Amino acid sequence: MKSPVIRDIVENNLCIGCGLCAATCPQHSLEMVWNPYGEYNPVAMRSCDKECGVCLKTCPFADGNDNEDIIGKSLYGRIPEISHRLETGYFLDCYVGYAPDTRERGSSGGMATWLFSTLLKKGIVDYVIAVIANDDPDRLFKFTIFSNHEDVINSSGSAYYPVELSGVIREIQKRDGKCAVVGLPCFIKAIRLAAQKNKKLNEKIFVMVGLVCGQLKSKHFTGYISALSKVDGSLRKVIFRGKSPQKPASNYYFSSTNTKGVTGKIFWNEGVSDAWLNRWFTPNPCNYCDDIFAECADVTFMDAWLPEYVKHNQGTSIVLVRSQLVREVIFHGMTDNEVNLGPIMIEKVIQSQAGIIEIKRRHLAFQLYLGHQRSLKIPKKRVAPIKLSNPFLSKQICLKNQMQAISREIWDPREQNAELLDQKMQPFLAQQAKLNRFSRIFRLPIKAVRLTKRKIRRFLNGKG
Repeated sequence: MKSPVIRDIVENNLCIGCGLCAATCPQHSLEMVWNPYGEYNPVAMRSCDKECGVCLKTCPFADGNDNEDIIGKSLYGRIPEISHRLETGYFLDCYVGYAPDTRERGSSGGMATWLFSTLLKKGIVDYVIAVIANDDPDRLFKFTIFSNHEDVINSSGSAYYPVELSGVIREIQKRDGKCAVVGLPCFIKAIRLAAQKNKKLNEKIFVMVGLVCGQLKSKHFTGYISALSKVDGSLRKVIFRGKSPQKPASNYYFSSTNTKGVTGKIFWNEGVSDAWLNRWFTPNPCNYCDDIFAECADVTFMDAWLPEYVKHNQGTSIVLVRSQLVREVIFHGMTDNEVNLGPIMIEKVIQSQAGIIEIKRRHLAFQLYLGHQRSLKIPKKRVAPIKLSNPFLSKQICLKNQMQAISREIWDPREQNAELLDQKMQPFLAQQAKLNRFSRIFRLPIKAVRLTKRKIRRFLNGKG
């Protein structure tokens, strides 16, 4: 018998690769492996003798499971002074700033690293589950379990690389003590779903830390960016968010070192942005995610992408707090001068992530519409399917979908031919540039739009 999660999720290209299905399968029939596109998927190691459905009940993209509104309300809805916004979910307090001792190593202001280190030092948790660099060219990053706060500090930094939780979730079910875990919104949701069904997990996972996320990337994204920076072959080390004192925080660099010791570096504005903003190497389920602020997490960290902070090359964090415990820990950090934080209005928090909100709400509505038009199996979301009235935006989203599919299919990790992929993408990038120009016209008064109506129509029909 086929596992339900493989039948309903993997075979419909909806698996994000979190690994909770494999971790919680009572029959131990699932393992997480790479698929041909550099993404993690569960595979059946043995037949599913009894279709218990546990794997589907922990999947963040399976229909029938509680959504983020329901989970968030059950966790935080009764907390005194709690507030709620459609964009962010529940929140108690919002802060902006940095942790001086961990800022340099961290991706933005070092606040997530400080929190984990503090939770361990104060004995609030016994261990922390976070992502570290891994000494394996086939698996450059992995989740691991820390019990020493200094190890947490030494492991800080972003990883735009697939990781999965099956191994560490299995391990903590055998351990005594409480832990804190960090994850992307869909991973945190999967853990919450698993904890609803698994008493051990519910007792052991004491603090959940979320990271704002616009999209995950496949393993092949790392190979492509490395090839752009003239580093080929098997990689030994990767830095995704290097900081340069000569550049603002928004123009960070990517660097990689292969097993022969060759190192290359490339900045965001030198080619990384094309791949990122146009969703090259982005897994399909990211098209169907409506959680920006990790609404199921006790605290969420994000970059302060605001004009008043982005110029600081060391980076600045925004912290959105939902639990009273985390609020208290941060308050003591402020009074003890361990962190440099100040309050920030929720409207500014939302403004800081405006681009991601646009993608996960407005673009998502159109993605759902397209999915229904094509009779695809797609998850039910809190956003309703909508056919957009803006023809330029509709065309831009469709072009990004095409580039997303092409990058997934054409990239050969053995050849690592970045020039070939760039060549294939150039016509799409040229169309995007035209659409951006037309979009500006679309925002002009109606009279001005009418003057270019014929030209616009010709372009949308592929004749211009």
